[in-house]
Amino acid sequence: MAFHFFKKKPRPAPERETPAEAVVDRQSTAPPAAEATEKKQPAEEVAETQPPATDRRPEPETPATQPTQPPSSGGFYQRLRNGLSKTRRILTTDIDQLFSAGRRISQEMLDDLEERLITADIGVQTSMEIIEELSRLKNADAGILKTHLRNTLLTYLTSCASSSDVSFPGTGPRVILVVGVNGVGKTTTIGKMAAQYIQAGNKVIMVAADTFRAAAVEQLAIWAQRTGADLIRHRDNADPAAVVFDGLEAARARGADIVLIDTAGRLHTKTNLMEELKKIKRTITKQIPEAPHEVLLVLDATTGQNALSQAEMFIHAAGVTGLVLTKLDGTAKGGMVVNLCRTFQIPLRFIGIGEQIDDLQFFEPEKFVEALF
Repeated sequence: MAFHFFKKKPRPAPERETPAEAVVDRQSTAPPAAEATEKKQPAEEVAETQPPATDRRPEPETPATQPTQPPSSGGFYQRLRNGLSKTRRILTTDIDQLFSAGRRISQEMLDDLEERLITADIGVQTSMEIIEELSRLKNADAGILKTHLRNTLLTYLTSCASSSDVSFPGTGPRVILVVGVNGVGKTTTIGKMAAQYIQAGNKVIMVAADTFRAAAVEQLAIWAQRTGADLIRHRDNADPAAVVFDGLEAARARGADIVLIDTAGRLHTKTNLMEELKKIKRTITKQIPEAPHEVLLVLDATTGQNALSQAEMFIHAAGVTGLVLTKLDGTAKGGMVVNLCRTFQIPLRFIGIGEQIDDLQFFEPEKFVEALF
């Protein structure tokens, strides 16, 4: 069977964030001499604490950019089900059509089904394994096949299940390092995570270590104001490791429960940027030996199979312990969740379906499968 459809590779759509509130900066700025000294320091040394700058004048708010309240009806997984309608059509309607006119399972039908599974971005190897299982069914109709397919997908997804507990008992802050390439929604994900942790009663500090992109720092400042989290930031182009060092110092001094560290959207093909990420991890470990407690990799569902190559590289370079999958709404590639779980068997911590503050939720395999069928 020819896989000509592999030639069409979707381009990642950058997640767009419209500032929802006027920003009140809590920015630390340093005189030029201090900044030059900071850049000469190795990653493990302490960056000097910088005096706060004068707050900027807030820009007028507009009704169109106010934070949206959580939807009053529907629920997250109902909206996820709506978002996965294209994938669900492939796994249900298309399968029903295969059994039209009283057809039974045949090699031709299995080839057609395999093509549909790959179209849904379940992946070649995973699709082949599923087809091999289904080929053992005898005299099966569409209902039996879909039930077997559903159970098989659930088996794969269960390997990615993780705890949804947001309370972290311990004597020090829990450090969560968030990594990923540009455009996957990393900064927005951090803001939404902060909202969940704060709602559960945790004190959260966000660290703006993506110092090479001013928009990322400003975006994180908006999320800090929106959620009530503290924000640690330096001047543009400051040493990211120095910002992280100061962030951990502040977390311990203020008795924070959670530290969420944003990093630059480094391309997974750039070795020097991966080395910088390792430098940040060394800085964290020197401050808190058992940290980072989690390294979350944010992936864009619309990128399809390219997300797997990103995951492979980041897992090797950064020791990824959990995944976050964004932009699942409106994509025909919902099957990539199955492929990620089957390939890496790393906990899928969160899934996202939109830009609202409650559009990021803990991954629940059973409910996700329900949304697919």
